[in-house]
Amino acid sequence: MTLAFDVAVRAEAELGEGATWDPATGRLLWIDILNSRVHTYDPATGRRTVRRTGQHVGAVKPRAGGGLVLNLRDGVGLLDPDDTFRWLHREPVAGRRGNDAAVAPDGGLLAGTMRYDEAPGGGTLSRVTGDGTATVLLDDVTVSNGTGWSPDGRLMYYIDTPTRRVDVFDFGGDGTIAGRRPLAEIEEGAGFPDGLTVDADGCVWVALWDGGAVRRYTPSGELDRVIELPVPRVTCCAFGGPGLTDLYVTTARVGLTAPHPLAGSLLVVPGAGKGVAQPAFAG
Repeated sequence: MTLAFDVAVRAEAELGEGATWDPATGRLLWIDILNSRVHTYDPATGRRTVRRTGQHVGAVKPRAGGGLVLNLRDGVGLLDPDDTFRWLHREPVAGRRGNDAAVAPDGGLLAGTMRYDEAPGGGTLSRVTGDGTATVLLDDVTVSNGTGWSPDGRLMYYIDTPTRRVDVFDFGGDGTIAGRRPLAEIEEGAGFPDGLTVDADGCVWVALWDGGAVRRYTPSGELDRVIELPVPRVTCCAFGGPGLTDLYVTTARVGLTAPHPLAGSLLVVPGAGKGVAQPAFAG
């Protein structure tokens, strides 16, 4: 099966990341971490917006009551519908920033962190609720990245990039995780796993940093599909569009001496599969 990509937004993001479909607005949200920017893209009209944040932003997700939740350098903040910003949970740590994040089936935000120097064990994965309570779920993380859930919400998939693995946990109704075990391992030379999304069949799609591809793994961990892309630093993927059938892919150009012309752009693979509607943050 050959799937072709299109360019949704031609851009030069240093570290494009965090593709997220917002069904309430019909827009694709994404970020440029190192340029501290939140982007939106409306595929129906082609309209784009760019908003600068006051510090590096690792993830952006829609909120149930409108507005956005941001995983920033110094913690998790809220952007209200009137564009007012306020901190929800502020926890600055020197040399550390927020990275990828995802909204759990219960509406909590699982927010990851990492050190700028990528020191082993310098990051965390925490659950942040709408009242600002933060609970550390994993405290020995290096580069906290892709997080997603099976369609029934019982399994959580997670990537700590240097491990080269996609791991799976049992996800409890109270937001706890247990029983960590590997689902799949990215072989040497194929890049490093970065962001992920889960489709309606329970398959896990994984963006490969320095791998120039997005891979799909079945619930049993079998590799069954590869989408090759010309940009080496593929960072995240998410289903969007009216029927959640289009796969949006963010890319990066940071660290490349001769980046591909599309490095840093938002790409889209029309008709790649069937996604699952993602919950909004309950806060």
